[in-house]
Amino acid sequence: MSRNQLKVAFISNLNGTSLLEISAGLSLPPLCLLCRGLLLILYYLHHGKPVSSRKYSLLLDFLVLVSPLVFSCTVLSPIIFFIPVILAAFCAGIFSKIYSQTKREARAPFGQIVKEFQKACLDPECIPAITVFRVYVNVLTSISILAVDFPQYPRRYAKAETYGTGAMDLGVGAFIFGNALVCPEVRQKPHRTQPRFSSLARQVFSVWPLIALGFGRLLTVKSLEYHEHTSEYGVHWNFFFTLALVRLAASLLLALFPKHKAWLVALAVAVLYQLLLSTTPLKLFILHGSDGRGSRLGFLNANREGLFSLFGYLAIYLASVQVGLWLQQRRSSVRGWLEALGGLALAVLGLSVLLQLCQACTEPVSRRMANLPFCIWVLAQCLLLLGFFVLTDLSLVFTKLLVKGSSVPCCWKVVQPPDSGKKRGMEAVPVGRQDKLSQLCLISAVNKNQLLFFLLANVMTGAVNILIDTIHSKAAFTLCILHVYMFFNCLIMYILHARNIVIKFW
Repeated sequence: MSRNQLKVAFISNLNGTSLLEISAGLSLPPLCLLCRGLLLILYYLHHGKPVSSRKYSLLLDFLVLVSPLVFSCTVLSPIIFFIPVILAAFCAGIFSKIYSQTKREARAPFGQIVKEFQKACLDPECIPAITVFRVYVNVLTSISILAVDFPQYPRRYAKAETYGTGAMDLGVGAFIFGNALVCPEVRQKPHRTQPRFSSLARQVFSVWPLIALGFGRLLTVKSLEYHEHTSEYGVHWNFFFTLALVRLAASLLLALFPKHKAWLVALAVAVLYQLLLSTTPLKLFILHGSDGRGSRLGFLNANREGLFSLFGYLAIYLASVQVGLWLQQRRSSVRGWLEALGGLALAVLGLSVLLQLCQACTEPVSRRMANLPFCIWVLAQCLLLLGFFVLTDLSLVFTKLLVKGSSVPCCWKVVQPPDSGKKRGMEAVPVGRQDKLSQLCLISAVNKNQLLFFLLANVMTGAVNILIDTIHSKAAFTLCILHVYMFFNCLIMYILHARNIVIKFW
């Protein structure tokens, strides 16, 4: 077999992993975020000022926010269920140290602090969990697209061939989910009246870079004879085309139907598509082609997976718009977000039960077809991750109230303290204050140039695969390559952020 054939075989005919292992893995990014926030607060408690060095800030962010994820999906994957426990214990130790070192005269009884925390007012214009969710989906995707070509990356985490739940199967759905959370229909203020098709017009203009990138990737892959898994999207199709067309189709539907009923449109699309898969020859066509033997003759045959999975991804996008609208509802207090956290937990529980019923009555999860169980699974896992990030933010807000003047980038700011806060040394952060530390945040840096970050990761992945025999790499070499690759990508985003440069073509 040629080198390309070996690489294709290396990522083919896989069956994914368990739902429980995927959920355990999703707890790692929020715990890393919590660990980094607590370390910054502890530093402030000891030194009376935030980390002021850009070099050390980048190093801390990379070592705490990115590096653990590289280890957990490679050499530490056999103990993936223990890593969240270890991180949680480490975070608990840091919090205990912070709590014990706060001045006794400034510290109220714990019960009183909890009551004041619930009454604290948060910046209603900012929901950090959404930003962090979108950035981490990008970071995890960037790690996985290169790591999957190394033997240290478990085969069960790679994309499943037909049925199954691999970590990378979730990644494509989470990308759709994250894009929908910040689409124009969600960001539009309720009191502003705009022409019915204005969002559609903006989307038509804004998706052209995705279409251009799709054609660019197609031409590059074909000209370099780069290895590709045909049954993933097809011969000519790729995820850039999927993302562009889903955004256009969703904008059209949301122009025709009220956006607050997006969940009904999503349900109709997903159910009708599943009925077609279950009651017509469509499923056999997607899996085996028109001749039943995997034919790729003709455009439809060649790209059947990419074309028909659009219906499933469209359903995910529309449902995610509904989630985004719900998250944007004005909640200015901690108590309101604790209630929202309960709502997210109930949604995850309901979708998990529905997933089991749906798989029993129809078929298992299939990313290749983007069937109804896949849509439900993606929504459940994305809401779970989003809930973890909300919980992390609230935990950091509570800790910041203990330590007067402390600050954590990409976390909620308290804009109005409880009435008793002045007595006990709690301090509010005024709205609009330019927090110096916010300029030293890797999450903000990646968020400012997300498309560039993803594009750069794809280019660097291709370069590494061309230059290195990844399949036969040793563990130490693999870890070195993955860390250099991710650090270089993050460093470029960090430099652009420090210079306040945003790369946009539209």
